[in-house]
Amino acid sequence: MYIDLLTKIKNAQAVKKESIKVSYSKMDERVLEILKENNFIKDFDKKGRGAKRIIEIELKYNKEEKAISGIKLISKPSLRLYIGYKDIKQVRNGYGLLVVSTPKGVITGREAKKIKVGGEMLFKIW
Repeated sequence: MYIDLLTKIKNAQAVKKESIKVSYSKMDERVLEILKENNFIKDFDKKGRGAKRIIEIELKYNKEEKAISGIKLISKPSLRLYIGYKDIKQVRNGYGLLVVSTPKGVITGREAKKIKVGGEMLFKIW
């Protein structure tokens, strides 16, 4: 699940690893696509077949500093938080990113506001 994925990325960047491997899921793949589009990771690649599929993630660093300085998990399995498109605000004055699970799929807060759709707030990253 995306919570485990984000925790692994954060911990790997703390010890300056170049890449990590995580188990595959469609949700994780979409979250990684969003992180790659917004320059939080370098790249990712799917490997394997069937139940043995994994994702290899290349982490990104800016001048020896990690590209991800913070992650705040909002929705958890025990507490789901939802937001309407009118209530979506910028994260860290536009330097951060809100990821929302909507009926249109997992998208960023900016995209959700643009297409006027709300959903479950997953996490904020900056």
